[in-house]
Amino acid sequence: MAATDTITVREAEDRDLPAVTAIYNEAVVNTVAVWNDDTVDVDNRRTWLAEHRRPGTLALVAVDAEDAVLGYATYGSFRAYDGFRDTVENSIYVDGTRRAGGVGTALMTELISRARDEGKHVMVAAVESGNEASLRLHRKVGFTQVGQLPEVGTKFGRRLGMTLLEIIL
Repeated sequence: MAATDTITVREAEDRDLPAVTAIYNEAVVNTVAVWNDDTVDVDNRRTWLAEHRRPGTLALVAVDAEDAVLGYATYGSFRAYDGFRDTVENSIYVDGTRRAGGVGTALMTELISRARDEGKHVMVAAVESGNEASLRLHRKVGFTQVGQLPEVGTKFGRRLGMTLLEIIL
């Protein structure tokens, strides 16, 4: 468990699922960070959490002094082929009212540390190309841009590009 001021980062637990669900659904409804159109329920996130408890995966939450979930971050397989076993892809979501307050940095710092400790070699991020806040966060913690995929997604009636970033762990 890592703490930064009043932000503590720890592994996600079942009791965090209602808050994680709310944060995810807010991103689905209001942002292009998630390229899904449909919100999910707690049972969906329970399955998601079980998948992120398998070896080679991780789900972390950032909480405040009252243990309220401020955001979450994960890593999991980048690709399903054996040759990618040392590469993971990350995801990070912060409560809409807590963005730009250090939550993302705390989550990413711990996520990277845990991946290194697990012996992973590369972490990849796929970020919507117009999401400047996420791109800045990834660069701040050491990611570099390695690719651009214009117009590979759609949401809210718009074509979206994807920026690929990586950090060598």
